[in-house]
Amino acid sequence: MSKIHVYFMPGLAASPKIFERIQLPEDTFEMHFLEWFLPEKNEPLEVYAKRMTAEIKHENPVLIGVSFGGILVQEMAELIPVRKTIIISSVKCRDEFPMLMKLAKNTKAYKLIPTRMFSNVEFLLKYGIGEKVKERLELYKMYLSVNDKKYLDWAIEHVLIWNRKKTDEKVVHIHGDADDVFPIKNIKNCIVVKGGTHAMILFKYKWMNENLPGIIAE
Repeated sequence: MSKIHVYFMPGLAASPKIFERIQLPEDTFEMHFLEWFLPEKNEPLEVYAKRMTAEIKHENPVLIGVSFGGILVQEMAELIPVRKTIIISSVKCRDEFPMLMKLAKNTKAYKLIPTRMFSNVEFLLKYGIGEKVKERLELYKMYLSVNDKKYLDWAIEHVLIWNRKKTDEKVVHIHGDADDVFPIKNIKNCIVVKGGTHAMILFKYKWMNENLPGIIAE
């Protein structure tokens, strides 16, 4: 019996290291990790997704994406045959975005975000306010993969302007009830992880390791 090939896509600017605690039974699954690369100037997300599909080396894979990576794998699944698409801490359509993100899209306020600051994590750590903020920045520093301003500008814009109107009912959605980026109140038809935050791929890895094999195979 051939193995099920599972491709993991990390969240915005994150490296595949966010999956370092995820373990799937090796007799059934083979894990592969995708990485962000720099977009072309004004590159549409659909075109970027097409380029990312070139990294898929097996037929009918399972695609798993976290946050913005979840949006990307949904675009990829429109382009190639897949066994299953699973998103974690993400959204399936524009209606699942929180009001603040919808407002940022409509006003184009995201263009005012000084993304260059994100490439200087030491500066952010120095001036971060509150323990929770500093804890998140430490995680950001540890798992950051891409800090190029062009990428960050492109990624933030394409999260906010993603305009999918209709949910793909085949997408499996795993979401934490304590996610403060994409609040659970806006999310429809998902597998709820109790106490799961937006970064639960790091902190709820035991739940993932126990449940992902069955979710993938069903």
